[in-house]
Amino acid sequence: MFLKTSRYANTPQIQMALPDGTQINAVQLRTIPSTPGDLTPVTSNDRLDVIAYRMYSDATRYWHVADANSALDANDLLVQWLADDENAQQLSIVVPET
Repeated sequence: MFLKTSRYANTPQIQMALPDGTQINAVQLRTIPSTPGDLTPVTSNDRLDVIAYRMYSDATRYWHVADANSALDANDLLVQWLADDENAQQLSIVVPET
């Protein structure tokens, strides 16, 4: 059902009954494991897919970076800031080992 590179590839599927009795297949909620990795500085032009491509040569592995940082929404990891803003914070995220 999922590509082998998908974060859901090894997640068990379950059957559920809707209130009207209809049976559906669903993916069980996935537990995000603790993941070792290295802190990686993020620049103002970075996106998770760009970081994944730089680290793994595969932009579709962006979800590995999101999981390593316990992000439910990958976009929450990256914040917008102006390079010339003296109050801009340095942002670092964990990039898991391959």
